[in-house]
Amino acid sequence: MTGRTERLRQESLDAEPAISEERALLLTEFYRENEGRWSVPVLRAKSFYYLCEKKTIYLGEGELVVGERGPAPKLVPTYPELTCHSLEDLRILNSRQKTSYRVDDACLKAYGETVIPYWSTRSLRDKIFQELPEEWHQAYQSGIFTEFMEQRAPGHTVLDDKIYRKGLLDFKKEIADAIRALDFGTDPDAWARREELKSMDISCDAVILFAERHAKLAESMAAACSDAVRKQELLKIAANCRWVPAHAPTDLWEALQSYWFCHLAVITELNGWDAFSPGHLDQHLYPFYSDGIANGTLKKEEARELLECFFVKFNNHPSPPKVGVTAAESGTYTDFANINLGGLLPDGSDGSNEVSHLLLDIIDEMHLLQPSSNIQLSRKSPDRFLKHTLRVVRKGYGFPSIFNADSVVEEQLRQGKTLADARAGGCSGCVEVGAFGKEAYILTGYFNLVKMLELALHDGVDPATGAQLGPQTGKAADFTSFDDVFAAFSAQLAHFIDIKIRGNRLIEMIYARLMPAPFLSVLTDDCISRGVDYNAGGARYNNSFIQGVGIGSITDSLSAIKEHVFEAKSVSLPELVAQLDADFASSEPLRQRLWNRTRKYGNDDDFADDLMRRVFDAFFQMVDGRPNTKGGMYRIEMLPTTCHVYFGSVTGATPDGRRRGAPLSEGISPVQGADRNGPTAVIRSAGKMDHIRSGGTLLNLKFSPTLLSGEGGIDGLAALVRSYFRMDGHHVQFNVVDVETLKRAQADPGEYRDLIVRVAGYSDYFCDLSEALQNEIIARTEHASL
Repeated sequence: MTGRTERLRQESLDAEPAISEERALLLTEFYRENEGRWSVPVLRAKSFYYLCEKKTIYLGEGELVVGERGPAPKLVPTYPELTCHSLEDLRILNSRQKTSYRVDDACLKAYGETVIPYWSTRSLRDKIFQELPEEWHQAYQSGIFTEFMEQRAPGHTVLDDKIYRKGLLDFKKEIADAIRALDFGTDPDAWARREELKSMDISCDAVILFAERHAKLAESMAAACSDAVRKQELLKIAANCRWVPAHAPTDLWEALQSYWFCHLAVITELNGWDAFSPGHLDQHLYPFYSDGIANGTLKKEEARELLECFFVKFNNHPSPPKVGVTAAESGTYTDFANINLGGLLPDGSDGSNEVSHLLLDIIDEMHLLQPSSNIQLSRKSPDRFLKHTLRVVRKGYGFPSIFNADSVVEEQLRQGKTLADARAGGCSGCVEVGAFGKEAYILTGYFNLVKMLELALHDGVDPATGAQLGPQTGKAADFTSFDDVFAAFSAQLAHFIDIKIRGNRLIEMIYARLMPAPFLSVLTDDCISRGVDYNAGGARYNNSFIQGVGIGSITDSLSAIKEHVFEAKSVSLPELVAQLDADFASSEPLRQRLWNRTRKYGNDDDFADDLMRRVFDAFFQMVDGRPNTKGGMYRIEMLPTTCHVYFGSVTGATPDGRRRGAPLSEGISPVQGADRNGPTAVIRSAGKMDHIRSGGTLLNLKFSPTLLSGEGGIDGLAALVRSYFRMDGHHVQFNVVDVETLKRAQADPGEYRDLIVRVAGYSDYFCDLSEALQNEIIARTEHASL
């Protein structure tokens, strides 16, 4: 790093996350004066314009890429139109031990006097919760599923290369052409299309204005600057902001600035938490980089410094504050912007290039939590690219994660996308697959697969509350075979999948009607040509995902029932259920037998792995292909973020020997400590899942640092990754840290403040994690041999 980027990085690390009331006040001010004056899309666009016109802009000392979501780095805006935090919410955010946000008296006063009185019954969260049926509320409150749209807007998407080829003035021309092409004589939706297109046009003007305000600020700072070098930098920043994003960028610096203004615009317009991402950044930037190097206008050292400054901007943005269940399902500051490296070019050839390796070096040197990073590894990718990645992974940060680019393409082809769109796509957030710049792929929430078995063993009654949550599928004493148990599990699963999807269809319609996203629509094919908003089905592809949690735990639990109850007959099912209800209080020997003498997923044992596939197939068949309200389909993914901890806390003891309240298994990883035959056995078990039928799966592995020392360690890990991907595995990521280090960090966090670990689809500071999550990571099997 240069001295500049070292200082900017440290300032970002030192800045304290705090809530800024500015956006909430400005939005409230605008809505009080204007609600009802225009159509909903135009109202939303004009409110966005008002924010871009009035919000505080920031240009830090020495910055080369400019712009912040809040008034300054780490000052986080709120989105009361989506969820209006109560004063108690704000006090909790200010005081909670982990992932706290400073909330000062001015913020509390603004909320108490202005924001809450206006938005407390108007927020989308209020409207959604009011409309959802009681059966949905009961399931949600019992920890059967979560709901992403409870506190955030659909925005889980990725940009493609269009902003590097076109400016917003080009998009405005496309919008004008689309308006002229409307047929008001025969199209009953022509008026609605016109209003949506008008809103897109206004949103483009808003972002151009926002950039122009930065240009004026940079010019005024240059006029007052006595440092000749910095004065020229400020004048170049001003020129950049006056040119982009109104016009297509012409050099690397402009390209980075153009993307950043678009990024800020999307996450200012709406809380697109989880996530908005730059996509194949190395591929997008390579022409600007190579042209600059070739014509002598750019030096490699300058390119590196610009990219380092760009990375700092991501790290300045903690995710908007979450409370309640949403905080439990994803307890992190990470905003999940995820940079894809490598992958495939449109012709199917290797997509890695010199910028890919430059970015890997920056990821290694800066080791910031944000942006997240991954590589897309294809059969075409050279080993040099993979091994460079693994040398970064070996440092123990948990990133980059590694995706199978060939499987990513196949998954999208199965969903009906074109080959060109599939190759240009990749992964965002944690592990989710989408067609970059062309798809609204919405994560709807996590689903507790293990809770389905608990309900099945109790005839649909939740033992935690005694409430009849699910259908009556038979008492444990009446099950005479394992197939009876699985049939009851499947019936509970089908019942709650129906509740989940019915609820999500309602939520989709509410968002389409009340919360359009005009600027995000400008950036997403084919919203302009259709005259339809991103949230209403305007994108070329519109998939909705339900994320299954606990596949390892449910597999091992079913394996224990099949093996010990129906084959060995060492315990009856009613006796086992009674011990589960008592949390094994009077039968530790039984618990140990279930824990240690059951054939378990993750050990390349077909007895257990066949049950995993049976659960996966049931989940897939009940979800995949069901229509959403936007012309797309529901799909499945297998990932938890931190929800496996939350779901574990609301799930009783399980037949695999897990105690009440303990975390469930994470991603598609084996139960913590259950994989005892080494990492090769883990990937062989995980490889038996049909990843191509998912929209993303997450596999975590933990290695002893000594195992990966030297080139031999890198070679061995590279072979493991290639082997897993030959089985069509979707994704793998690594923690390279020993258990004793984690235990010392837990006991003395002040001495290990910079320790970064891989949690689920993201990395985080170990000391920022809840104690339950820390314990779960400690309990994961540490492999000491390949």
